[in-house]
Amino acid sequence: MNFRRLTAAVLLSLLTAALADDSPAADTAECWRVDFRDDFDSFEPDNWQDQLLWVNDEKHCYVPDGLHGTREVSEGTLKLRVVNVGQELPCDTLDKEGNRHPETRYVSGRIVTKNRHELVKGRWTARLRVPNAGQDGMFPAWWLLGARNNEPPVQEADEDVCWPMTGSGEIDIFEHYGPKGPEHYVSRMILNLGHCGGGDWESLMLDLHADLGQFHEYSVEWQGDDLTFRRDGVETYRIPDRGADFPEPLFAILNFAKINDAPMEGDWVMEVDWVQHEFCE
Repeated sequence: MNFRRLTAAVLLSLLTAALADDSPAADTAECWRVDFRDDFDSFEPDNWQDQLLWVNDEKHCYVPDGLHGTREVSEGTLKLRVVNVGQELPCDTLDKEGNRHPETRYVSGRIVTKNRHELVKGRWTARLRVPNAGQDGMFPAWWLLGARNNEPPVQEADEDVCWPMTGSGEIDIFEHYGPKGPEHYVSRMILNLGHCGGGDWESLMLDLHADLGQFHEYSVEWQGDDLTFRRDGVETYRIPDRGADFPEPLFAILNFAKINDAPMEGDWVMEVDWVQHEFCE
């Protein structure tokens, strides 16, 4: 038996299989090119803007410009905080119907790349952590929304599509619901039910676990027609045949919400090391 020829044949077979493989292991680092990245050495208005919007019966008021310490960039990271200001204050935040948020003692930050960086498919990643995770009422999130979404601020003529219709679709890469425990988060896409406000939150969602107090890289990637979610580069969840549901450019959102009146303990902060988008040539 010619062992040299056999070895060569085996190597050729393995190489052919790897080239034909659609799995993450078949991807090469040379394929990916970064077209947006923020390392949060400072807050860059060319990358982000505040989004002051009242949704989901949130108990806090989103405030601009990091008021009350709700948004801070220091030592190379972004900190988004929920803060108890100690007294009921007026809130200028409106919902999508124009109703004003009631007075509240809680304020927070929400920033978006809307009309700054709106990108099609590829791979979105953020490296972040949530110390003190697991408290009742916590709801920090890293997610994407279609660029034609018609919720404030409306700044372009084509921002005329209601959630979650095509053009205004939603992907949640990382969402921590505090009452479910300190090591819990979900990844999902919102299933479009075909009418304004018609979004199914549960059908395409996976409950995942990690040490949220430590930094991890949370990402979503379009792989052909699949949506693939990863933590630290390892696939955690795949939604087959749904990538084409999002043909539109998407903008990124980072926010920390408070969803009930439970008391706060300690500092509520989501700390973000960096955010980036890549495309595969």
